[in-house]
Amino acid sequence: MPKGRLLLWTIEAVFLTGTVAGIAIAADNTQKVEAGVPATKQLLLLMDTDKNGKVSKQEFMNFMEAEFNRLDVNHDGELDVHELTQLQVRSKGGYHR
Repeated sequence: MPKGRLLLWTIEAVFLTGTVAGIAIAADNTQKVEAGVPATKQLLLLMDTDKNGKVSKQEFMNFMEAEFNRLDVNHDGELDVHELTQLQVRSKGGYHR
């Protein structure tokens, strides 16, 4: 077999392997995104204080500031390992780990 043809087949095989791997990764990523949709919708409901179906930068920042303050149990303006390991996300019915 000529070296040029072998090289071409090798390149095609590498390309095909990469394409198949890329498809598998994309499918896995799609599943991960789909798995996060319910939690994302819940966060939207929590952050969307004006109930327009969107989260403004101000609504987002207000939510994050309130969550930071809630987690900062010793009120030192910093989150340490202990505070972060106790992380719970609030929901309409309370808090969830």
